[in-house]
Amino acid sequence: MKIIKIMAIAAGLTALTLACVAQEEEEATTFTYATYFSCGGGPLARVDEIIADDADRMNGLVADGTISNWGWLAHHTGGQWQRVSYYQADSMDALLDAGDAIQGGGDDDDAEEAAADDAAADDADDGLSFGQICNRHDDYIWQVENGSNSETRGEAGFSVYHMCTGDEDRADEIVAEHVAPILDGFVEEGKLTSWGWSSHVVGGRFRKLQTMTAPDMKSLMAARGESIDAIYADGSELGDEFSDICGAHVDYMWNIQLEGM
Repeated sequence: MKIIKIMAIAAGLTALTLACVAQEEEEATTFTYATYFSCGGGPLARVDEIIADDADRMNGLVADGTISNWGWLAHHTGGQWQRVSYYQADSMDALLDAGDAIQGGGDDDDAEEAAADDAAADDADDGLSFGQICNRHDDYIWQVENGSNSETRGEAGFSVYHMCTGDEDRADEIVAEHVAPILDGFVEEGKLTSWGWSSHVVGGRFRKLQTMTAPDMKSLMAARGESIDAIYADGSELGDEFSDICGAHVDYMWNIQLEGM
């Protein structure tokens, strides 16, 4: 059986950086390893098929406690990224261990053998490999700061990737004090399925990540519009203060194709 080890396809590129931040971040409760793919080398349906074929293995890592959850998202609207894979763990050490497990425990001989098996399988079915199709990526590690207690997420997702030029700790305080009660209310009312707020640990230029999900894209966009009105209502000094700190951002809409929890 072909085993695809995609979820940490680039984990080795950031291993040294991760080791440096591990001790500083161990107190956090949840970390997310996300790989954002740009896929110009072939049909996206092919990479979706590859990930779907590997879902049982990833679900097994959830079942045995190696990771707390994982997912695969497809681009709907937004920037250059076309697919996202992610997995989560309850500490930085656990996230590092999860990366090793996903890659096969770090055994070079096993990894080479698996890569050869994958190549042979791709030749046999005349299909392109994942790396041929999604040949560029960006790795991020996020620390979850706040969010809903939802055990499930909706099938439609919205992500706001913030570039912050001010006091990021103050931005977290504003989210906790002002934004969280609004979005928690939306979850309680069924307008949203979940929401989250995360901070940059490793990766590129984006410093904060806000997410929200809903059952479908229309209800998601309606809830997002309503939440913006509430957060930035007339006279909301906190909303304006947040914009001063983390105003610049990039928006993405995602179809959440696969999740294991």
